[in-house]
Amino acid sequence: MGKRSIGELPVFDFLVVLVLGSVVGADIADPDIDHIHTVAAIIVIALLQKFIVTVKLKNRKLGKMLTFEPTIVVYKGQMVEKNLYQIRYSIDNITQMLREQQVFDLTQVELGIVEANGSLSVKLLPDKEPPAREDFSLSVRGGGYDVPIILDGKLQPDILQKMGRDRAWLEEALGNHRVTDVFYGALTSEGSFHYSLKGHLPDNIPPLSH
Repeated sequence: MGKRSIGELPVFDFLVVLVLGSVVGADIADPDIDHIHTVAAIIVIALLQKFIVTVKLKNRKLGKMLTFEPTIVVYKGQMVEKNLYQIRYSIDNITQMLREQQVFDLTQVELGIVEANGSLSVKLLPDKEPPAREDFSLSVRGGGYDVPIILDGKLQPDILQKMGRDRAWLEEALGNHRVTDVFYGALTSEGSFHYSLKGHLPDNIPPLSH
């Protein structure tokens, strides 16, 4: 499986680990099982895994069948609802993964990709890339963060009130759209309202492959 942690394993390799754990666990739980059978099963599973990985490296189509495709979930500050549903990720999953990468404002993201191992790769917009402090001998000012107000068509009224906004302000910010039309809506660090509509695919999403 190479030098990878459990959290970095593709789905197929993770399933192999689970099967090995089940085989060993059954042997430990049942003293009547002959250990030689367990050892033989482990060897067969290991050889099968090595064979499939070798074939997968040589056969791109098979590799795609055994692992997830990279999936774009954020494009130019917009949540891609369709892709999120396809990979069974929630808004909370993505916002948490963005925060783990020190990204607190969705509008700063040019491209967010859920990789085959489940991790999130993020490319910021060119003008949002932080400058290297040593390049300018200047301190780098920290950015702000999004405050979610609408999640999957549901308004968070308590948060709206705490942010000093009311329903009239929200309706004006939404224009011709309704709250139920919005997949993700947040108050940005600059005080503006940014939202992604349900069922809307941003234009010109680049194709991905692995």
